[in-house]
Order: sequence, then C-alpha cells, then structure tokens
Amino acid sequence: MGSEGTVVGEVVFNTSMTGYQEVLTDPSYAGQLVTMTYPLIGNYGTNRADIESDTPQVAGFVVREAARAPSSWRAGATLEDYLLEHGVVGIQDVDTRALTRHIRSEGAMRGGIAASDTPPEQFLEQVLAHPAMEGLDLACGVSTGEPYVVPAAGREEFHVAAFDFGVKASSPRLLSERGCRVTVLPAATGTDDVLALDPDGLFLSNGPGDPAAVERVAETILEVAGMGIPVFGICLGHQLIARAFGAETFKLPFGHHGGNHPVMNHDRRTVEITSQNHGFAVRGGERDEVPGAPALRVTHSNLYDGTVAGISHATLPVIAVQYHPEAAPGPHDSSYLFDDFVAMMAAADRHS
Repeated sequence: MGSEGTVVGEVVFNTSMTGYQEVLTDPSYAGQLVTMTYPLIGNYGTNRADIESDTPQVAGFVVREAARAPSSWRAGATLEDYLLEHGVVGIQDVDTRALTRHIRSEGAMRGGIAASDTPPEQFLEQVLAHPAMEGLDLACGVSTGEPYVVPAAGREEFHVAAFDFGVKASSPRLLSERGCRVTVLPAATGTDDVLALDPDGLFLSNGPGDPAAVERVAETILEVAGMGIPVFGICLGHQLIARAFGAETFKLPFGHHGGNHPVMNHDRRTVEITSQNHGFAVRGGERDEVPGAPALRVTHSNLYDGTVAGISHATLPVIAVQYHPEAAPGPHDSSYLFDDFVAMMAAADRHS
C-alpha cells in the first residue's frame, strides 16, 4: 500500500474509527509506524481540508484493508493515491488484531516495512540498529523553521505565543476563533525572544519524542509563568510543563493512541471522552499529588490506567492536559480548555 520502500520506526496502534488523515498528518507520530485497529481504512477518501500539517508525518502506515473506492462528496483522492503522492510507505492485508494484541502484551517496539524480497536477517539488523524512542528529541525535526502568525478571527482580544513542538493546525485555529492572534515559534526559541513578543499567554503544543530530551524550554516556562502570564500545554507541552516544575516523566508500555480514551475531570466530576496520542506520561503519586512538584496538582486522570491526564499550578496561571482538546474530527468533549485558557488571560488583564 502506498509507496515502495523500506521504513523503520516504533510500531504503535491507534484505535480511532475515523480521522485517519488527521492521524497521518499529526506531527506527534513522527518516527512511528501507525497500525489502525479499525479493519477498513480509507472509506471516505482524503481531502485538503482534513490535515493537521502540510504533509504526512508517520514513518509508515499499517492497515487490515484499504478501501478501494471512497464514498464521500468531500473526497479528492483515495487513500492509496494520497500515500503515493506524499511518498508514504504502507502495508495492508495485515492481521492488525493480532499485531495490536502483541503490542499490548509486549509493549511498543521497533519494527519496519520492506519489500518481500528483502533478506529477513539483513532487515532485522536494520530494525535493531534504529534508535529506541527513549532519549530522542524529535520536536526540532517537525517544528517550523521560522515564526509565523495566525491572525485572530474577528476582533483581536489577546496575543498568544505558541511553541511549535509539532503543533497541529487545529490548535492555532481554535485560539484564533476565540479572538487570539497566535505567533507560532520554532521549538528552539529562547526565553528573551518569547518575552520580546509581550504575549498575553503561552501555549505549548503537542509533539513527538521523549520530553526528557527537550529540557531547554523549562527556563521559559518558569520565567513566563512567574510573571503571571497564563501558560497552557497539551501532550508534549503538558509533559514539559510538569518537568519544568520538578515532576518526572516515563515511557508507557504501549502508549495511548486513539479517539476513545475516558478521562476523569476531578474538578467538575465529569468524564470526558478524549483523543490521545503519546508514548510518555507524567509520573503521579497518591491522590492528586505530583511527586517532585509540590506546587502542581492532578486535575485529570486517565480512566484506563490511572495515569496523570491533567495538571494545574497551585498559585500560578498554569494548566496542562495529556490529550488533544483540539482533536479533529473529534471527540470535542474537552474543547472547553481553550475557553479556560482565554478566561485565564482575561483574568490576568496585563494590558488594562
């Protein structure tokens, strides 16, 4: 399926029934071979609207069956044509149920896709030579090279500086819809350059790789938050915020990837169905404590395994969640978090 070639990466599975184009173009999947658990993928084709970045970001794509004839008035091309256009190596007719059960049992691991005439021993050496995900800083590889601005849709109320560690297009768009001008910054942007923008808020995006390898942003987080500027992070941004305040992160056995993860909001006593895509998590403690970070408390928990899914700071305007409130095509249970971020900026009222 897709382009011919040899690709190697970390094999993970995604449980979403729809949104395969968003999965393909999510920068958080850089370096990974994504296995879709839903058996038929591509049945509504592909289009230019449902993308989260300009090109696919996955290292490879694995499905049980690729639909040959898409059925949607929005379809501009088949999944096969889309993969060919962008040079994505894929494979179909795989028992994805068995593969998923293996990953759940043994954990995410390195793997690859190659032509059938590739010598197995030679290919295995190539797979084993590929670096494991631990310790990898992949954010710089998917981040923008230069800053760019997403203007506010309508009247501008706030200016948000956004770190691009692999930002999905939906995040700046949702902020724009709420009256925010968003300046999207390269992952390596320094503290002085951020403060020179005089932002009303700081947003830290999702992204791939190990958060422990992206320590340089901790200084910026602490200084910006210490000035009373609201900070909001999702996924990798959530992990980086937690680490900046002293928490630890660790590698999950097989990660959380899909659009059906239940999360408990402890403050509202409600359950949100969320879209998630991460292989690392913040280490939690008893009740709502975050070991090593006494100023942080747990605000959300993943109901699958109890891992930390959201945090806030006791005295500073800092919130973060370990999932995608900007998820497209959904679910949209958690979009209120963008409203909360805007409310925090309004409460700070730094320029009144």
